[in-house]
Amino acid sequence: MLSQCEKKIEFSKTKNSRYIVKLKDIKRAIKFLKQEKNYNFLVDITAVDYLDFCEPKQKRFAIIYLLKDDSFDNLLVLKAYLNEDEIIDSITDLYEGANWSEREVWDQYGLKFKNHPNLKRILNHKEFVGHPLRKDYPMTKGQLCTKTDDLMDEMTPKLKAKGYENHDDLMFLNLGPAHPASHGTIRTFVALEGETIVGAVNEIGYLHRGFEKSCENHTYNQIIPYTDRLNYCSAILNNIAFAHTVEQMLGVELPDRGQFIRVIIGELSRIIDHLVCLAANLVDMGALTNYWYLYNPRETAYQLLSKLTGARLTNSYMRIGGMTHDLYDGFEDDLKECIKDVEKGMHDTLSLIEHNRIFQDRAQNIGIVTGDEAINRGWSGPNLRASGVNYDVRVNHPYYHYDTFDFDVVVGSQGDVYDRMMVRFEEIRQSIKIIDQAMKTLPGGSYSVADHSITFPLKKNVYSNIEGLMNQFKLVSEGVKVPNQEFYSSIEAANGELGFYIVSDGSGTPYRVKVRPPCFFSMATLSAMVEGEMIADAVLSLGSLNIIAGELDR
Repeated sequence: MLSQCEKKIEFSKTKNSRYIVKLKDIKRAIKFLKQEKNYNFLVDITAVDYLDFCEPKQKRFAIIYLLKDDSFDNLLVLKAYLNEDEIIDSITDLYEGANWSEREVWDQYGLKFKNHPNLKRILNHKEFVGHPLRKDYPMTKGQLCTKTDDLMDEMTPKLKAKGYENHDDLMFLNLGPAHPASHGTIRTFVALEGETIVGAVNEIGYLHRGFEKSCENHTYNQIIPYTDRLNYCSAILNNIAFAHTVEQMLGVELPDRGQFIRVIIGELSRIIDHLVCLAANLVDMGALTNYWYLYNPRETAYQLLSKLTGARLTNSYMRIGGMTHDLYDGFEDDLKECIKDVEKGMHDTLSLIEHNRIFQDRAQNIGIVTGDEAINRGWSGPNLRASGVNYDVRVNHPYYHYDTFDFDVVVGSQGDVYDRMMVRFEEIRQSIKIIDQAMKTLPGGSYSVADHSITFPLKKNVYSNIEGLMNQFKLVSEGVKVPNQEFYSSIEAANGELGFYIVSDGSGTPYRVKVRPPCFFSMATLSAMVEGEMIADAVLSLGSLNIIAGELDR
């Protein structure tokens, strides 16, 4: 079938390709790819409004699908143009992960999907009028929500399918949004029969900041502080993912020193993120002592990052083409002390829980997700690997010399709460191993690209000569000029594949930025995970997924 599609351009320097498909053929093409070519992993679904940047002029919108095959090595992008009145065939019967992605496209763009099981708002509230990512929607227009959503429009069909025609014997309960165990402002609405959950529905969007709309009104470097606020537990990894994508679009590669610094700081951020996840999950079990054993080393890491970047949580350390400055004198000694604290916290925690019967009973065989189901739902990162799937972007699509480091990809077997926690414990060890190797072989030289059209000049040059001042002024006022193209790239963030699909019109401001947040696909699975389990176990299942609200609903 793809032989009938027009191959437009090479999507990146690897095997990845982009194809234009007629709207009426899009589902047949995807079905063929899944069933005949084993493209079983739906990376993301997004859309673009070409109102101000028409390609082609007769069609205003495009729907875009990103798929990977079973090897996770080959990315294929399908794109179909359409107008507002045209209907897209839903692919929720092919990929469970398409459910929330299609809802997001409808919510943000107003593009309708035929046969979608529940096409309703997901990021914006139910009273919202219009579709905010359309180019003609004013960015400054705010809309307040005045009514709560009882979510019975979703709950009732679920209960009916399970044979509950009458709800008199059921108790309905809200977990969150104002609850410590909800891990952010997330609401889980459950129907209980005793203490067993027979139906569950999730609502997100309480933290929605309009990240993608904001990106359309800022230069590429101005977007970096916004990326900090995605997964704020590992902010620098978000910086890296965005800067890495833009640098690939520019066709530039960081000097080796810059790449190694990104590896070191990125792996430290991964450690911090895992510490937060594990500490929170343990305190949800009532293990408060373990919480402090893991949480205190995080403070040491934040002190190091504050000393390096000037900020504790949202660091904004990266820039397009490099970073703000080099490592400070004494960084290596501070890093060693930080790693020592992490290792001690890990040892103290595991000595209490590793052979603890209470911990094992609470965590094992709870919230099980098989490898096939995890792939079908679009999982990635530690959650996917805990289900037995060996996929790590650092290995499958190496960047920043990751293929030269000696480390293991940690894979679980059962896909339960226990595996998701233990995978993260071991990944902390592997990150420490990578940091140790990177520090021992850290090259000298520059940490940024030597191109004045991309990187900012040193401050001393801004203040001392006219060339440096002009260079600074041009980059601040106009931004880095990125060639006209559409591009997707990703890194292995703490929660999984964090990707950016960027549409550039050749200016210093992106025309469209779509973030592929790993949390979004994990959260979409929670209701199916907790149904049939005890309410206390639902709290642990949620915690083991490591949902970060800023990344979830952006």
